[in-house]
Amino acid sequence: MKIQTLAIAFICIISFGCKNNSTNDSDENLRAKANELAQKFILADTHVDLPYRLKIKNFRLERQYMGIPVSTKDGDFDFERAKQGGLDAPFMSIYIPATYQLKRDMGKVLADSLIDMIRGIVDAHPDKFALAGTPQDIEANTQAGKVSLPLGMENGAPIGDSLENVQYFYDRGIRYITLTHSKDNQICDSSYDTLNRWKGLSPFGEKVVAEMNRVGIMVDISHVSDSTFYDVIKITKVPIIASHSSCRFYTPGFQRNMSDDMIKELGRNGGVIQINFGASFLDSLARVNQPLLDSLEKVLTSKGLTSRDSAAQPIIDQFAANHVELYSDVERVADHIDHVVKLAGIDHVGIGSDYDGVGDTLPVGLKDVSDYPNLLYVLLKRGYSDADIEKICSGNIFRVWNKVIEAAGQTP
Repeated sequence: MKIQTLAIAFICIISFGCKNNSTNDSDENLRAKANELAQKFILADTHVDLPYRLKIKNFRLERQYMGIPVSTKDGDFDFERAKQGGLDAPFMSIYIPATYQLKRDMGKVLADSLIDMIRGIVDAHPDKFALAGTPQDIEANTQAGKVSLPLGMENGAPIGDSLENVQYFYDRGIRYITLTHSKDNQICDSSYDTLNRWKGLSPFGEKVVAEMNRVGIMVDISHVSDSTFYDVIKITKVPIIASHSSCRFYTPGFQRNMSDDMIKELGRNGGVIQINFGASFLDSLARVNQPLLDSLEKVLTSKGLTSRDSAAQPIIDQFAANHVELYSDVERVADHIDHVVKLAGIDHVGIGSDYDGVGDTLPVGLKDVSDYPNLLYVLLKRGYSDADIEKICSGNIFRVWNKVIEAAGQTP
């Protein structure tokens, strides 16, 4: 779950980072191939905020609510759209707001409740969903026609002051932990906070990173400050991930994204950056256009609506039609992938959409989980090979994940 903005999207910009070996295949053939590859390759998205969305909708497992994650017009994710888009493994974000850092043990309570919710969804729909603790689990679930729901915890606050909680959350199914969120916590400094309490990792945070290495949980450096990132790079014994970040090259001054030097260091570490689809992550023009976008929020507020209300959608759609120039699009997402490939290589980039976490800021062509083939189409058009696309879809994150498992001595 991200700091919420209502920004719809931004200006569509023709990409200029394309690969030189663009294909001469017809548009129709490329689109057909993109759809084929989306179904052929395992597609893992390392950040989908379904759990918190369902929590704020008071999700329950009574019969009348069971259909919510299976087929719904609400939000960006459900089973049917996932299957349509070829999504096999959306990491469920166990999001802990920074406010829970101030409430003793409440972060852990919330984390447990969200984990229980995902387990409940799997129990309610065993023919459609399955838990996953390894890439091999995902491969088996995919073969069985199920969508895997691996777990990543967004904000390490629930660890509290006890290293034993790292093992506790591993045992509960957590396979990556984003060290902090929007505020400095007991582990490290946040990219969104200006206090810089620790000037990077705290002394306890250094122990947390080492313990995550030992236990077999991937270290996620999305949301952390630059100094925290470099501290993690010095300490970690295994590759790390940025589960839902993009390139600062396209968003100068936006510390939440990764700088070119950080991306290069991530590549040398063997890690992977999973590209975020949210407006603020794709283009700095989002902030230039914020006053206009704020006007939409005022209209919705005057009608007693939020962007997530179904009654708001016609208003949002009309606004989008009147201001189409505000939309970023799938091409810009491909630009970010191009940029990472140029800096670190094809082995160090993947997909971390932030679906259900960035509100109405998703780009044209990637509005929900049914749209991944549109991104694959653009990559094919730019000359990416089938092998390249498989790495982006899941090969790179699986490689890192397996390295973490191997180093921890866990059974694959």
